Amino acid sequence: MMNIPRLTKHLLTSQWHLRRAFPKATISAIEAAIRTAEQGHDGEIRFAVEGALEPWALIHGKTPRERAIEVFSTLRVWDTQHNNGVLIYVLLADHAVEIVADRGIHAHEATATWNDICRQIEAAFGRAEYQSGAVAGIEAIARTLRQHFPKRASPSNELPDEPVLL
Repeated sequence: MMNIPRLTKHLLTSQWHLRRAFPKATISAIEAAIRTAEQGHDGEIRFAVEGALEPWALIHGKTPRERAIEVFSTLRVWDTQHNNGVLIYVLLADHAVEIVADRGIHAHEATATWNDICRQIEAAFGRAEYQSGAVAGIEAIARTLRQHFPKRASPSNELPDEPVLL
């Protein structure tokens, strides 16, 4: 059965809502936080925000988690030398945050860690603290990555640091 309230929220969430929550200054702050975070570990962090899903996806009941996995693939977060990419995916209309970690990281860290970070980000977003919530989430992920993927001598940046607005 189709979820009419969810469909309505998605239809009413526009690019304007996306840009209001994530203006250029916030996007720049998120990019800087990723760049700084990646100096302390060999993991790769991507940040993607989507305002709303297409009606077809909603009619078929696509969850934020399923969409996050699609975005993980589309952005090629899995395509790192050490399988150490992490995606933070935000679906604004659902007020949902998902973290998808590549298999190299997932082997070292439990799903509960990522879920805790997601809930912290969602709580900040619920207070309309998009910039501070995103940066705090990135910092929490960086602390986890430093434990399992400490920085090596040769710096590399395999994925762009700039957030993606979908």
